[in-house]
Amino acid sequence: PEDSVTSSFASFIHAVRPEHLSKTVRHRSKRMILDSIGVGLVGSTTPVFNIALQYCRLYSSVAVSSVYGKPGVKLSPTLAAFTNGVATHSMDFDDTWHPATHPSGAVLPALLAASQMLPPNTKPNGMEFLLAFNVGLEVQGRLMHFSTEAHNIPKRFHPPSVVGTMGSAAATAKLLSLSTAQCANALGIAASLAGAPMANAATQAKPLHIGNATRLGFEAALLAARGVEANPLILDDIPGCSGFSAFYSIYQPKPLSTTSDHHEFLLEKQDIAFKRFPAHLGMHWVVDAALSVRNLFINYAGSFSPSLIRTIVLKIPVSKYINRPFPSSEHQARHSFQFNACTALLDGEVGLNSFTESSIHRQELRELLDKVVVEHPEDNVANFDKMYGEVALLLHSGDVLTGKCDTFYGHWRKPLSKESLLKKFRSNASHVLPEENIETIITMVDNLENLSDSSQL
Repeated sequence: PEDSVTSSFASFIHAVRPEHLSKTVRHRSKRMILDSIGVGLVGSTTPVFNIALQYCRLYSSVAVSSVYGKPGVKLSPTLAAFTNGVATHSMDFDDTWHPATHPSGAVLPALLAASQMLPPNTKPNGMEFLLAFNVGLEVQGRLMHFSTEAHNIPKRFHPPSVVGTMGSAAATAKLLSLSTAQCANALGIAASLAGAPMANAATQAKPLHIGNATRLGFEAALLAARGVEANPLILDDIPGCSGFSAFYSIYQPKPLSTTSDHHEFLLEKQDIAFKRFPAHLGMHWVVDAALSVRNLFINYAGSFSPSLIRTIVLKIPVSKYINRPFPSSEHQARHSFQFNACTALLDGEVGLNSFTESSIHRQELRELLDKVVVEHPEDNVANFDKMYGEVALLLHSGDVLTGKCDTFYGHWRKPLSKESLLKKFRSNASHVLPEENIETIITMVDNLENLSDSSQL
């Protein structure tokens, strides 16, 4: 049906043009692309990435697409997308949007792989690449806005495994210039390939969610291009026959329209959160609160002396999978309010080295964790736009010192500066690339609109 929600999305994917991208949208999305590449590069140093790469090399036949951090190594396009998606989320270092998802990692690896897959005379230019990337973001954002459930920290499924798969399909369909009908089929196929339970958070399986999202969305577009059909009403709310509504108990879809001369992308109104350290986004509130109270403590006592602390009170929202009193692995530590708050108190910072085996199992850190008490104030909701983190130190002297954060540095309300974003990228990329290559990538992304062949990325 031409007037359905699904057909409106398919028409948008097919018809949207580069001139619909505003200066703000281009600027914000290029920041996302640069950050995501850097996160993927440092992620290529992790054990879970190496496992994924070894697995994919068993099955890769048409090896034309590059792999993060592995010069000379190429895989088939969909497996390269999978492997690079795993790298992007292997440290939980990738960007986060509101409603909650990791938008870049589910889309960018598919587009990078597809760009290398296409024949020389059909390579997309940088502007076409940038447009396809934003199509993938837009579809994710619009789908999440169809349900109020999506606004809160998830409980049932990991959002990028669902909306990310749809976004990857949409972005790849745009890059491959699929017809309107093929775009609709790509979305329908992707819906059947989507989903991953939250129970696998804080394990090595969680990065596979991003890898699968970008790979399976890519495959959905390839299947649609070859004629596979799917339900033409997959995004519509059809009573008695769930489509995309299967993922949400509350689902109210709306058509997505594009006029010939205008479309306002969600990225225009809603910026992205970039992480300063590799951990679940919720950790950034408690870390900034802990650093604040640590400074108060040093002014009070002259130095940070854990022996003076009787109790550490964390006031955080209710979210079971990130409430982990004594994490025993790096992935658990990245999803622990308690660990990140205590690490910030003890070290005065949280960074890559905070999640090593030796750092996690330090006796002095364990002693601080033993002092933690968690409280869940009613006004502290599990929502990345509304939550706060508060850390109170109850001292043996009877004094109480408190630090609170309602907007951490890097949040969409308090974006990273250009200098901070470049510092993060250079630090991440330096783990696997020489300085010359790092600066070339920065220049290339900054001038993406003028790139004649996006596969150069």
